[in-house]
Amino acid sequence: MAKEAILTIEDIIDKARQYLTEDDAAFIRRAYQFAENAHAEQYRKSGEPYIIHPVQVAGILVELEMDPETIAGGFLHDVVEDTDVTVEQLEEQFNHEVAMLVDGVTKLGKIKYKSKEAIQAENHRKMFVAMAKDIRVILIKLADRLHNMRTLKHLPPEKQRRISNETLEIFAPLAHRLGISTIKWELEDTALRYLNPQQYYRIVQLMKQKREQRESYIKDVMDEVNHQLEEVNLKADISGRPKHLYSIYRKMVKQNKQFNEIYDLLAVRIIVDSIKDCYAVLGIIHTCWKPMPGRFKDYIAMPKPNLYQSLHTTVIGPKGDPLEVQIRTKEMHEIAEYGIAAHWAYKEGRQLNKDKQSFEEKLTWFREILEWQNETHDAEEFMESLKVDLFSDMVYVFTPKGDVIELPSGSVPLDFAYKIHTEIGNQTIGAKINGKMEPLDYKLKNGDIIEVMTSKHSYGPSQDWLNVTQTSQAKNKIKQFFKKQRREENVAKGKDLVEKEIRSFSLEPKEVLSQENLKRVYEKFNFTNDEDMYAAVGYQGITAAIIATRLTDRIRATQQKEQDLEQTLENVKSEVKERKSHKRDSGVQVEGVDNLLVRLSKCCNPVPGDAIVGYITKGRGVSVHRADCPNVQTEEAQQRYLQVKWESDHTDKKQYHVDLEISGYDRRGLLNEVLQAVNETKTNITQVNGRSDRNKMAIINITILIHNTNHLRKIVERIKQIKDVYTVTRTLQ
Repeated sequence: MAKEAILTIEDIIDKARQYLTEDDAAFIRRAYQFAENAHAEQYRKSGEPYIIHPVQVAGILVELEMDPETIAGGFLHDVVEDTDVTVEQLEEQFNHEVAMLVDGVTKLGKIKYKSKEAIQAENHRKMFVAMAKDIRVILIKLADRLHNMRTLKHLPPEKQRRISNETLEIFAPLAHRLGISTIKWELEDTALRYLNPQQYYRIVQLMKQKREQRESYIKDVMDEVNHQLEEVNLKADISGRPKHLYSIYRKMVKQNKQFNEIYDLLAVRIIVDSIKDCYAVLGIIHTCWKPMPGRFKDYIAMPKPNLYQSLHTTVIGPKGDPLEVQIRTKEMHEIAEYGIAAHWAYKEGRQLNKDKQSFEEKLTWFREILEWQNETHDAEEFMESLKVDLFSDMVYVFTPKGDVIELPSGSVPLDFAYKIHTEIGNQTIGAKINGKMEPLDYKLKNGDIIEVMTSKHSYGPSQDWLNVTQTSQAKNKIKQFFKKQRREENVAKGKDLVEKEIRSFSLEPKEVLSQENLKRVYEKFNFTNDEDMYAAVGYQGITAAIIATRLTDRIRATQQKEQDLEQTLENVKSEVKERKSHKRDSGVQVEGVDNLLVRLSKCCNPVPGDAIVGYITKGRGVSVHRADCPNVQTEEAQQRYLQVKWESDHTDKKQYHVDLEISGYDRRGLLNEVLQAVNETKTNITQVNGRSDRNKMAIINITILIHNTNHLRKIVERIKQIKDVYTVTRTLQ
């Protein structure tokens, strides 16, 4: 896909006319004009007019040769969320399809009593449910995310990392599951650039260094293959296949390999006219060069779940280096690049309906999303289930009749049984794996043949099965069984669990479980009454902790306010008693005023050398902040400023707390080197915290005691000298 050029509406219309009718082109132009009017006077973080973003999103969809409604949805995807336009207006101006697609990608409005993570989970749930109804919703969302990733440089580093993490966790795996490799690779490579810039640019540099050598080698291979194919009159398009940065990085991290140990950097792709020709070319390749054992994969006979088909083989090439070869037909190549989008593509003004039913059957996994969301009342739990079932590595097993069943890696025979049918799962008493009896918690492996043993006299699932099974489908079916079979028992059990959780907050259930409060909560989780809610807790459809937290939130908030007020009064009394010592110890003097309580703010921890302002608090004297502290930048705060200055004779005697955040490449010994560097400056450390993510990015937070900004500067410069440290920043509390 074109990454650099900024498309105009005329570029999009010209491209659309290559496969759509004039009426369709007029339809998408009308969508552009509507979006342009709606987004007038709006600008992106980059300073560009906002309409540039929807135009680029529509451009990506046109490159995928999508239908007119989807392209119109690309132009209009933000109008409901960011302007006064409503879904109803879109349906009136365009049609029901366009309105439905835009509504599917529109984030939910403000939700009370939810964290940012919960709101994001709710937004994702809405998007996935809309996708289950019409797959084009996710194609618009992927195009939207792709352009946002291309322009991520205009956002602050923290947002860059958050959005890149979300892209790797949700959108890139989803593009993979839909088979759209052109979007998947770009999303992954761009995310890596922001999450681990050092490794990203290191791999780029290493690939540049050997580019000429690789290109020469690939050319020799292609010439030899062409010569061999000409001798048997086989026509083929042969090209070198570029290896994407993120896949190289993952292999280096997961397999603990160096760059020069990655075998499939050298790859050739051969595209032929028919399946018969694919196998003929494979025979020629294996005749020319010796195949490596265990490196042949036939995805034509056994396509991947995302419809991908190709022959993969790795051979020892002409110079003794491993060489990967992919062989496929033109149609297979189109599906490999554009995945499910290839089935929605328009040719000569009409939709391709060829094999439409069969491809929808192959992608039944996303239809299961509707069932999951109906059974899961908590959005964050829904997203975790989705990640496990859709985005984890997969294992492929066989029924006794030879049918292939796809399950998440780590699945057990019970997951297989419930995948076949609910009743088979409920009546399972054992399983034969490859003809041998195995326990129900046996971890399935690729190629296992599974025969499920059932009995009509079975008592049904055990509660332990919820801990054994891996898939959301199996867990939901087990929960449904308990829900139907033991309602009264579950209601009583659920109520006991909720009351126990309420007592853990040091509250009495009687003061919490009023009918009004119960109604507020059970309606929030889409239950019809409190008994349904208790029953769901009893069969583990929702946790007692979630219900109890929601039931007690208002009471706890009121109690917290009372405690905060009492604490404030105690603090004021205590600080008034120690007024003189506080004034003396702060090292700050209020100009023109004496005998005032002065304290250094803990939110920004000012130190001698910082520009500072005094802020008059209510009943707590003067609070001293750094001049750039965001907590005192409002107009109301500025009206309460006082002129303050550092006492010159105090700056080298007192020590001040400063919080630093250090980011870098997560390697062994990095934390020790940081601590040693600080110790070398004869600086006391009062607190250390560290964490790392799966992209090998380490974040170290330390609190140190310093005398002034000169002292701080020396420490920061010393830390920056450490290998693999990217940034050192002073943080706010």
